[in-house]
Amino acid sequence: MAIEFLTKIFEDHKDDEAFIWRDNRCSYRQLLDCIFYWRETISTKGIQPGTVVALEGNHSPNAISILLALIERACIIVPLIRGETNENAQRVKIVQGEVLISVDERDEVEIVRMQGVADHDLYQRLRRMNHPGLILFSSGSTGEPKAMVHDILNILDKHKSPRLKLRILSFLLFNHIGGLDTVLYALSNGGCLVISHDTSVDGIMGTIEKYQVDTLPTSPTFIGLILLSGSYKRFDLSSLKIVSYGTEVMPESLLKRFHKTFPKIRLLQKYGMSEVGILRSQSPRSDSLWVKLGGEGFQTRVVNGVLQIKAESTFLGYLNYPTLAGEDGWFNTGDAVEVNGEYIKILGRQCGVINVGGEKVYPAEIENILLEMDNIQDVTVWGEPNSIMGQIVVARVRLLESEDFLALKRRMREFCKDRLARYKIPVKLEIDNHSQINHHLKKMRRLNSSPAK
Repeated sequence: MAIEFLTKIFEDHKDDEAFIWRDNRCSYRQLLDCIFYWRETISTKGIQPGTVVALEGNHSPNAISILLALIERACIIVPLIRGETNENAQRVKIVQGEVLISVDERDEVEIVRMQGVADHDLYQRLRRMNHPGLILFSSGSTGEPKAMVHDILNILDKHKSPRLKLRILSFLLFNHIGGLDTVLYALSNGGCLVISHDTSVDGIMGTIEKYQVDTLPTSPTFIGLILLSGSYKRFDLSSLKIVSYGTEVMPESLLKRFHKTFPKIRLLQKYGMSEVGILRSQSPRSDSLWVKLGGEGFQTRVVNGVLQIKAESTFLGYLNYPTLAGEDGWFNTGDAVEVNGEYIKILGRQCGVINVGGEKVYPAEIENILLEMDNIQDVTVWGEPNSIMGQIVVARVRLLESEDFLALKRRMREFCKDRLARYKIPVKLEIDNHSQINHHLKKMRRLNSSPAK
């Protein structure tokens, strides 16, 4: 069975906490009972192996139990976030969904048959092997989202080696590769997954205090919000031992501020992609952006300054886009990096590089500098087309207090002149005191109209 190694772990930890959800504690014994119930229900409903099942919900005992029961049944699972109505309808159409299982905020479940006929070649491949599948989506910021098909057995293999037993807060979303990794890590080590229904800074800090969370997987943007809000001063966070971060580039100034504020917390940079999974990582120090990636089932290399990954958990292909097969199975991540021996530093996405008169500019580098300025709460940098230079650097800032625009622009240029090359200094400045954060708690970026070559 696909999840036999997990059910063995659950049996060994029957009396331990598996979940904390809406102030309810669920033991591994209850989790096993829940999986058994959904195993029988799925069979009774006539959901056969190879069926494409859209599973709509958020982290909850039933949603996770159904996920595991569907894996055991060798179904092809499409995790969707509850409430994203229009996006979910589009995604169900792309995947040719055959069954929709919805789990509401009360953890109540509805199962509906749909009209889809799922006959894609990648589905047939999984069915011939009788392997469960997983479909994840790209953000769709540049058009129709890409649907990535995985053999989920390859993802599960990583979690068969025992690791630390932790109390982990489920921060990353249900339909995110990092969210899935969090669930599988916690449960495969007999740990406890603490699910917070309040994702505000105070809500997360309060959950950490109340349930003695020791591990917080999050984003650099949310780490910035923790410091900015001062929320950490109102709660006892002494249980917190590890903060892992990923999903976007971490500003070095922010990393060092967080480390200075919480010197006893281990900061761990994570790296992963929906196409290849989550790699194991190791940094020389908590306040360092240098990271060594790899681990069992993963190989890495850098070609022309861009990270490539070869992984046993690499996806099978896209449903709705051509799949560009890399040389000998190497996947081009599109992430530009610096190399220092065994370690790399992530500079940013190639597609986000700004080309100023032939010079490459990485937005994260400029954001890192501007965040050191007084009165700057947040900043987002991108490139804008220019007839002379190809592109110019644009910065949108959110201020702590109102400030005269021209005075701010002069102060910014003066601040940057000894810290950045002239071509990297923002030419255009915008002040926008609305949030620059999306519902994934990542920074919202504008795409370059003319990416760097």
